[in-house]
Amino acid sequence: MIGQLHGIVIDCPDPSALASFYEQLLGMQRVQDEPDWVVIGDAPDRPGVAFAHVSGYRPPTWPTGERPQYRHFDVRVDDLDAAESAVLTLGAQRLAGGGGSFRVFADPIGLPFCLIRT
Repeated sequence: MIGQLHGIVIDCPDPSALASFYEQLLGMQRVQDEPDWVVIGDAPDRPGVAFAHVSGYRPPTWPTGERPQYRHFDVRVDDLDAAESAVLTLGAQRLAGGGGSFRVFADPIGLPFCLIRT
């Protein structure tokens, strides 16, 4: 092993707003909160998800195009319909794609994520 995962960083125009979306989606808490950098996680000493401010942010195109997405979250849920309703209320948008066991969405800044029923 070379190292251990410290966190995943997502570039975005408003770290606080996007962190709020993912706090509610993933049930995490804010463990670091600065104007241009917010981290959420289970606890301050465990890997988390960080949101970094970038100017001129442009969302990826889905699923192809000039800015195809390079990564996304898969979020396990028990009930796809209930989870879809909840993420739409939080500001997500449904995207093309999906199937019987998963659905594709964009978060409030256009980053794709999937709800997965296992």
